[in-house]
Amino acid sequence: MARIELMGVAKTFATRSGDVQALASVSLDVADAEFVTIVGASGCGKSTLLNLVAGFEPPSSGKVLSDGVPINGPGPDRGVVFQQTSLFPWLTVVENVGFGLKLKANAGKAPVESTVETLLRRTGLLKFRDRHPAELSGGMRQRAAIAAVLAINPSTLLMDEPFGALDALTRSLMQDFLLELWEQDRKTVLLVTHDIDEAIYLADRTVIMTAHPGRVREVIDVDLPRPRTFEMHSDPKFIKIRDHVRDIVREEAAKGAYDETAA
Repeated sequence: MARIELMGVAKTFATRSGDVQALASVSLDVADAEFVTIVGASGCGKSTLLNLVAGFEPPSSGKVLSDGVPINGPGPDRGVVFQQTSLFPWLTVVENVGFGLKLKANAGKAPVESTVETLLRRTGLLKFRDRHPAELSGGMRQRAAIAAVLAINPSTLLMDEPFGALDALTRSLMQDFLLELWEQDRKTVLLVTHDIDEAIYLADRTVIMTAHPGRVREVIDVDLPRPRTFEMHSDPKFIKIRDHVRDIVREEAAKGAYDETAA
């Protein structure tokens, strides 16, 4: 059984100017412990798809399942990391990381102090435990946000442009940090990104979406060895996959631009 399943999923939003279809007939399986990335032109419904899996929005039609059970809302089996870190500015790092474990839904899930201590050590934030988010760099804030999600130990990690706000060097370091965590924990990961290099570098499979309304145009098996290293960006196999994905995304972006002009 797949960890996450989307079966003929469509999503339509009602607006003042009429209905807008964000997704149409999306079917996708994500296996347990698989790392899947989603790319596509702006407006293709990538974040909408992730929101459906997170349970923030219901599908207009079709089914979204987690471990074979229909998703009817957010749940502790799915942790979400956003581009803008969802840390509470008035709490310290240690308080933010432990916050989720103190919620009623997660009561008794894990010992708070030892779990938080372990995660701060793993994420390199132990000596910053008493700092507030405003006192941290962008990379540190995102590490703290990931640690806060990992604290509740979800089986699936959903990530929406988690490194999009970071500079190029920090982004590269955070990609390696995420891969290191994934190698250790082997959680199921579904990550949305505009960065094609990032999508390929991280993934077992990369899903390419069509222009709006979003459909699955192609699913690429990323046949690169693990653990991944930065040097792989210059590997001919990496470049071949990247160029193929980029060509499709550019083609779909051009279609979307044409459709908007025609409308």
